[in-house]
Amino acid sequence: MNPLRIGTRGSPLALWQAHHIETLLQPLVGSRGVELVLIETTGDQIRDRALSQIGGDGLFTKEIQNALLDGRVDVAVHSLKDLPTTPIPELLLAAVPPRGPIGDAFVSRHHAHFDALPQGARVGTSSLRRRSQLLHRRPDIRVEVLRGNVETRLRKLEEEGLDAILLAEAGLCRLGLQERITHLLDRSWMLPAVGQGALGLECRANDTETQQILAPLSDPATWAAVRAERAMLRGLGGGCLVPIGALGVVEGGVLHLRGCVLRPDGSQRVDGSISGPAEQAESLGRQLAQHLLEQGASELLATK
Repeated sequence: MNPLRIGTRGSPLALWQAHHIETLLQPLVGSRGVELVLIETTGDQIRDRALSQIGGDGLFTKEIQNALLDGRVDVAVHSLKDLPTTPIPELLLAAVPPRGPIGDAFVSRHHAHFDALPQGARVGTSSLRRRSQLLHRRPDIRVEVLRGNVETRLRKLEEEGLDAILLAEAGLCRLGLQERITHLLDRSWMLPAVGQGALGLECRANDTETQQILAPLSDPATWAAVRAERAMLRGLGGGCLVPIGALGVVEGGVLHLRGCVLRPDGSQRVDGSISGPAEQAESLGRQLAQHLLEQGASELLATK
């Protein structure tokens, strides 16, 4: 029998994630074994521009999904924040393992806290979501486009003389670089990306054998939280590269969901929240999206 083939990007973080899933799958597939298949994506190929300038969803997922569709791999391991919310009928998000760290990390050699940044400080980030929330809180900050893998971005902090950079807490922790975190930004004003810190395991919709293999890896609380976040994003008509933040948390069977939408320049922000039974995750996400739209989010999302 052929090994279960996992499609993944080749960056150090993507490989950590793929090996993590490989370790979890080994006991479930036995002698069949697991094999990693490295796939380069558009987002990997274009490294000199902000993701929002390249355009289009699926910059880090489309090529891996194509490999699923044509049978080169059996499972795709995605950073869930990169996976578009528009479904592909032939594919299925089959499992979402327990979520990792969800914060946004402030990394600096010279400033102990975000609030200690001087007037006009230069801060690097590749994320329009982070950029807009930064500028909403501190319009004086000069935001610099920062691309590359985690190690490359950490190096650019020094090489380009930046005051600070912002990175996902999950990526730093998974790569054993948590000591580089100066502090975590307060979620009261810096909401994470939809699906941040979570992994999504995708397979073909007609591959019931692989679906059964993946099912035990799924975590119900994480699944509910990210379904709500993704439903909110889908309801807003936004993609992975727009200034939208969200965070779902399940406590005692109750799902608490917060969301925000901003102008790209941070000049305006709309926030909202909702709570309800975790089993109604998608409905809660749609309701929060509608509330945000009624508060003016559609006008903010239309701004270029």
